[in-house]
Amino acid sequence: MKPAWLEGLMAESFFAACGVHQNCRKNEKNIFCLNCCQSFCPHCLLSHHPSHPLLQVRRYVYQDVIRLDDLEKLIDCSYIQPYTINSAKVIFLHQRAQSRSCKGSANSCYTCDRILQDPFHFCSLSCKVDYMVYQGENLSQILYKFDHSDFPISQFEDLRVDMADEGGHVTPSSILEGYGGSKKKRGFLMLSFGSRRKGAPQRSPLS
Repeated sequence: MKPAWLEGLMAESFFAACGVHQNCRKNEKNIFCLNCCQSFCPHCLLSHHPSHPLLQVRRYVYQDVIRLDDLEKLIDCSYIQPYTINSAKVIFLHQRAQSRSCKGSANSCYTCDRILQDPFHFCSLSCKVDYMVYQGENLSQILYKFDHSDFPISQFEDLRVDMADEGGHVTPSSILEGYGGSKKKRGFLMLSFGSRRKGAPQRSPLS
């Protein structure tokens, strides 16, 4: 069973215009409250609960990404291929559309068959979560009890709404420290990736 914050994070439509601040610049909803399980824009920070843990979602080429440093405080990100944008490693939140089928390639995503670098098995957070749910794995074994102080409201003082505005270039990270295991020792689960099942669930690409 997915915790409320993970369910909300994967279901949320980020970067839609905030209904409360329609006439303001940079009013895209790209901040996610891990307590309220909903997104809001930077202008809403003044009225938000200051003690609630907040996660920033960024965007590259119309896709939602989250910094690896932030995401791995919440969930084990091993075997998810990271990418580098403006010198920061990020994880894609959802699988991305691809122009051609990649089935039968040497190494591809266990859920959507997107081509990956070795030794990674998933192209996004949702692909890993969906695969574990399909396999009947217990998600609680890869979830961490996070510290609210790791996601303070003060981190948004100089908020950058869209990393793509900076002209960032995205490339796969060739090396991810600890890819075979989490940096944190709490509740790490070694998945049995060797027994890959056929017919893993397919997610529709984001529009």
